[in-house]
Amino acid sequence: MNPKILVTGGAGYIGSHVVRQLGEAGYDVVVYDNCSTGHASAVLYGELIVGDLADVDRLYRVFATHKLTAVLHFAASLIAPESVSNPLDYYANNTRNTLNLIRCCDAFGVDKIIFSSTAAVYGEPAHNPVTEQTPTLPINPYGRSKLMSEWLIQDTSRASNLRHVILRYFNVAGADPGGRIGQMNLEATHLIRAACDAALSRKPGVRIFGTDFSTPDGTGIRDYIHVEDLASAHLAALRYLEAGNDSQVLNCGYGQGYSVRHVIDRVKAISGVDFSVVETDRRPGDPACVTACADRIRQVLNWQPQYNDLDTIVRTSLFWEIRRDNQTLKHPLIQQLAQRLRHAPVVAQVKPIPVKGQHVQSPAIARL
Repeated sequence: MNPKILVTGGAGYIGSHVVRQLGEAGYDVVVYDNCSTGHASAVLYGELIVGDLADVDRLYRVFATHKLTAVLHFAASLIAPESVSNPLDYYANNTRNTLNLIRCCDAFGVDKIIFSSTAAVYGEPAHNPVTEQTPTLPINPYGRSKLMSEWLIQDTSRASNLRHVILRYFNVAGADPGGRIGQMNLEATHLIRAACDAALSRKPGVRIFGTDFSTPDGTGIRDYIHVEDLASAHLAALRYLEAGNDSQVLNCGYGQGYSVRHVIDRVKAISGVDFSVVETDRRPGDPACVTACADRIRQVLNWQPQYNDLDTIVRTSLFWEIRRDNQTLKHPLIQQLAQRLRHAPVVAQVKPIPVKGQHVQSPAIARL
């Protein structure tokens, strides 16, 4: 048997981009996904096994059948407000199922795991940008379930040969620039996806949840990272572990923040559609501001992001959304929008909103 990489949740949004990059890099991949939010059509490389991490017998058979050398673990529930309403589901799907996976790794001698964690483990940080040493004080069950999963992996590593890279994500958006895959979950709630849906008239508009945060414009600030850069960080982490290096916990972000209002304004500008925006109350479990200090991942993994530009994130999202739903071709603005997106770039200064204590990198480039 050839050595293979197991990717749980590899039919999902982030996992499918990682699987594609693994396949392009020559890795032999096995994808394990229950396809509750993922899609088989998004798996462009390797073998897809439809199964749930709660099904321990099936999971053990996968480990027994394939000679696995490493695991990349994405499968999880990830909507913070939903976790407040349904905490037990999140602890079951995120924490318990991670335990099931770690038991399999231990039983079959798989000694490398890369874990998809989240900036939600930091909760409401007192200072931004957050570093890996920032106290972990999650404010919702989603963040707590992910932090508990981190502890499971770390404790197992201390007691065995398991080595890990835990990657704490910030806000992931964008799509494969080639238009092959992107966000396919119809229930996705991320801001950029919601704004793209509004621009394409799939939804009547966008809601801003909270305008009274302690931020310059009153709306929440987040660090947005392009899914392609996030995927490349996973490949860098895999190669790092393959080289025999020690376990790490690393932030995955760009080190700059954009407010909800700013993101909506950019989607409007790039799409050319002035869709409706409704202001409403805050959602439970939403912090005011979270941005990443990503110095360590650059140093440890020699990771160099290629898509650090909010407008590029928005543009690839819009291209994907146009391709994803053929019905949008009936929309009268589609041809006009497609033409706008193909125009040569026009340089404009689009600066991220400054955050106290934050090192702001060079301005993003608007490609209108």
